[in-house]
Amino acid sequence: MKRRNFLKTTALTALTIPLPLSLPARTVNKSSAGAKKMKLTFRPYDLLLKHVFTLANSSRTTTPVVLTEIEYDGITGYGEASLPPYLGETQASVMEFLKKINLESFASPFELEDILGYIDKIAENNTAAKASVDIALHDLVGKIMGQPWHKIWGLDKSKAPSTTFTIGIDTLEIVRQKTLEDAPLYNILKVKLGREGDKEMIEAIRSVTDKPIAVDVNQGWTDKHYALDMIYWLKEKGIVMVEQPLPKHRLDDAAWLTERSPLPVFADESFQRLTDVLRLKGVFSGVNIKLMKCTGMREAWKILNVARAANMQVMIGCMTETSCAVSAASQLSPAADWADLDGNLLISNDIYQGTTVVNGKLVLSDLPGIGIKK
Repeated sequence: MKRRNFLKTTALTALTIPLPLSLPARTVNKSSAGAKKMKLTFRPYDLLLKHVFTLANSSRTTTPVVLTEIEYDGITGYGEASLPPYLGETQASVMEFLKKINLESFASPFELEDILGYIDKIAENNTAAKASVDIALHDLVGKIMGQPWHKIWGLDKSKAPSTTFTIGIDTLEIVRQKTLEDAPLYNILKVKLGREGDKEMIEAIRSVTDKPIAVDVNQGWTDKHYALDMIYWLKEKGIVMVEQPLPKHRLDDAAWLTERSPLPVFADESFQRLTDVLRLKGVFSGVNIKLMKCTGMREAWKILNVARAANMQVMIGCMTETSCAVSAASQLSPAADWADLDGNLLISNDIYQGTTVVNGKLVLSDLPGIGIKK
């Protein structure tokens, strides 16, 4: 397969792909260095969804999260772990993981690689828990530097893309109603498929709008031939991309489908962390980077650079989250092809203000760090 040939020639060269440079070292006042310590605190919080959120295999009205804070020298950075059921993490497991973290052994929050490397080794998995510390740490460092992360990374916020807005699986009447309400506000919609009645869902939306649509199947199709037929039909209906059409472990079938698909096919459940990028080259057209899957902003930035070097497309996605995690993810969005950052727009009890959506387009704040305020 082309994919195997690629891996043979790319495995070594991947090591030379330029990754982001470390932040410049910060001079620490030796007389007060011992007095400055990072303090991590956290608490559970439940997000209330504006509408029932239905995927191919589940429905829910709430999403549990854990909110984190790291305080250092009078400055506080904010983070978040979002915990949709399929991730396998809970508020209890996240808080148990966070209790194991001791940041006092590090002299400065600028020691990002060392701190996040230490946290990643505490236990396997726990990616959302790790992301909650990563986001808070980046927020803290950005605030100390007085700059938002899109500027630290050298990105132009005016290049942030439009975000998709999700229309969940529902009755056709409610789907039409939601589309009538939301379509005027966004430039591209996202539709959850993967159940019986997929075509009816698309037809219901097309009866009230002709705006571009991205579809997320959430592993809901099981036959690659059926999936290919559906994708050809979807293209005729103005769909522009397809996310995770087949079960996540069926990579050979995914490669077969991607090779024949008239639309780009993105990995979501099949893709988690940096080490997955090159093995999915040739299997999918691109990857959906989510902070909760890849442990946070530091690894997400590295994934974006490696995916670009591998000539793969990039989507920046999210779970159901507050503006804290969404704003953190949006810092990378000017370098992405696609953005699916509507998680904060789906809840009724957001406690932060940050990245907004104006005329369907992401508008990043110039506030330092991840760009939020309480």
